[in-house]
Amino acid sequence: MDNGSTDGSAEAAEAHWPGIRVFRQTENTGFAAANNLGARHARGEWLALLNNDAFPAPDWLATLLRATEQYPEYAFFASRLLMADDPDRIDGTGDVYHVSGVVWNRQHQHPAHLADPDTHEVFSPQGAAAFIRREAFLGVGGFDESYFSYHEDIDLAFRLRLQGHRCLYVPDALVYHKGSHTTGKGSDFAVRYGHRNWVWCWVQNMPRWLFWMYLPQHLLANLVFILYISLKGQPRAILQAKWEALLGLPRVLRRRREIQRTRKATSGQILASLERGLLAPYQMSLTSRRFVQQRPENE
Repeated sequence: MDNGSTDGSAEAAEAHWPGIRVFRQTENTGFAAANNLGARHARGEWLALLNNDAFPAPDWLATLLRATEQYPEYAFFASRLLMADDPDRIDGTGDVYHVSGVVWNRQHQHPAHLADPDTHEVFSPQGAAAFIRREAFLGVGGFDESYFSYHEDIDLAFRLRLQGHRCLYVPDALVYHKGSHTTGKGSDFAVRYGHRNWVWCWVQNMPRWLFWMYLPQHLLANLVFILYISLKGQPRAILQAKWEALLGLPRVLRRRREIQRTRKATSGQILASLERGLLAPYQMSLTSRRFVQQRPENE
């Protein structure tokens, strides 16, 4: 799927791999819409989602396909991502979803040799390198295209879980990820869409009694990040994000009624997949920073 690129990458792909099909769009419709179109055109049982700044090991697909045969009870799979510019550091080993709505990459910035070596369930894969059963993907409607970019992978994973699907982390499925190469890490664009969309994701997907139980933590997390990002020098971006989140709530609440009406997983099953520590979202940031600061100079 070519999402309105102008760098010649679509032509290069067709020249190097004449057997592939490239679907071209005249403009950038966003990550969500482009992947949905690709999924509808796909013919196989599984969808491999790979960002343009993610570089898989040669056996990545084969490893994931073996995992689908060994663990048929799982509908989507997470990879082990290392930083492309610093492969001695982990980009993520799946995603963690906190009851407040805050999300982070497991083991982000940890030394690569500390990467989780075991295959086990995680909340979701990072969207940069995910493997999803096509039937399950289409069954929940694919990505929410109103998100345009950021957090749509988490929203998809939440809806998959509400339908009873589960995600498995496969440590041998290795990918090197540059991270926010297109939009810029910490850019105003990333702040605007990321912090708007995680509000929408939480509101429309959290089951009712979990919604009311953890609403105070959700509100607290919003306030903490508004203050933190404002102090970093981006008050306009974060305030725009939250204002747009509020403006979109009527649509999101209508979407919520539809999602919750058809969910199959119990609230208890959803809660079991979530991180619940009150300080976890904030400790996670400090932990990642500590690993970076303690890095030996000769690495």
